[in-house]
Amino acid sequence: MQTVEFEHFPLQSGDRVLDLGCGEGRHVISAYVAADVHSVGVDLSLEDLRTTREKFSEFDEPGNPAKSFSLSSASALALPFADDSFDKVICSEVLEHIPDYRAALREIERVLKPGGLFCASVPRRWPEKICWVLSEGYHRTPGGHLRIFRSGELRGEIEGLGFDHYHRHWAHALHVPFWWLKCLFWKNRDNNWLVRQYHRLLVWDIMERPALTRALEKAMNPLMGKSVVMYFRKEAPL
Repeated sequence: MQTVEFEHFPLQSGDRVLDLGCGEGRHVISAYVAADVHSVGVDLSLEDLRTTREKFSEFDEPGNPAKSFSLSSASALALPFADDSFDKVICSEVLEHIPDYRAALREIERVLKPGGLFCASVPRRWPEKICWVLSEGYHRTPGGHLRIFRSGELRGEIEGLGFDHYHRHWAHALHVPFWWLKCLFWKNRDNNWLVRQYHRLLVWDIMERPALTRALEKAMNPLMGKSVVMYFRKEAPL
């Protein structure tokens, strides 16, 4: 399930790409597959990093010296990289989990080269608010969502760090009812029949990518896409 659209976030041969809060690897692996880049994933969870490494094994191209793949366990507030280290930075569905997300944004600005691209995605406000209303456990789970962003305010904060916003879209509308169902049946969400059937539908959609559901989600995303995805370019000094 890819949130970043590389048509709006073009990867160039030789780019160093950071996926901050890479989780189980959807974007750090996708970037590696999409172009001859040096793809780096960072996450606090060693378990997620192990899962990413396992998933990556089927995509590895050891005979291609033009690309590389690496993973690191580190805090978003103290990245183990020098200033201006990366050409592209992805931070997808992460900022809502970080208590001091502004410090994470400052670290992203620090490690991104002038003129480099940054993609940030967070849960869209109104579908997320319904999740919070339906279930207190949804946002009080350890490691869960700490805040609901107003995308315009977040965009302004990022622009205030010296970024130019150049594109926005929404993603994953089909996932919104799934999370509402999970929240509605939070206490037995893993065993609830409706939740399980909807999950089967989503897995089928991700694996098969049928034209009907792809067209349906594309049409629904502007109205109820679960994620708002914003693209920025770091200003170069004059």
